[in-house]
Amino acid sequence: QVQLVESGGNLVQPGGSLRLSCAVSGIVFRRNTMAWYRQAPGKGRELVATITSASDTNYADSVKGRFTISIDNANNMVHLQMNSLKPEDTAVYYCYTFPYWGKGTLVTVSS
Repeated sequence: QVQLVESGGNLVQPGGSLRLSCAVSGIVFRRNTMAWYRQAPGKGRELVATITSASDTNYADSVKGRFTISIDNANNMVHLQMNSLKPEDTAVYYCYTFPYWGKGTLVTVSS
C-alpha cells in the first residue's frame, strides 16, 4: 500500500521559514519523480516544485529563490524548505508522486 504522509505545516509570520516533510512508503522511492503541490483557499491546486530521481529540480515562478525541494533517499523522505514566506503562500501543501497524493499539511502565513 502506497502512503505519502506530510508534516511540518504551521502558522508562521511573513518573512519566516518552514520545512515540510513527506514520508513515502510502498513504492520504489528512488525511481519516482516527487512533487509538492499547494491549494490556497478558494483556488485550484498548483504545482510548487518537482524533483526527479536524478535530483533535477523545477519550481513555480512564484517560489523560485525562496523554496528548495530535496530528497532523503536513505529515509524515503521528500522535503520542502520554504524561506521568506509571504501571506500568498498560505495553502494546504500536498506531496505527490504519480498517481498518489498525500492528505496535505496546512501552512498559514500571517502576522
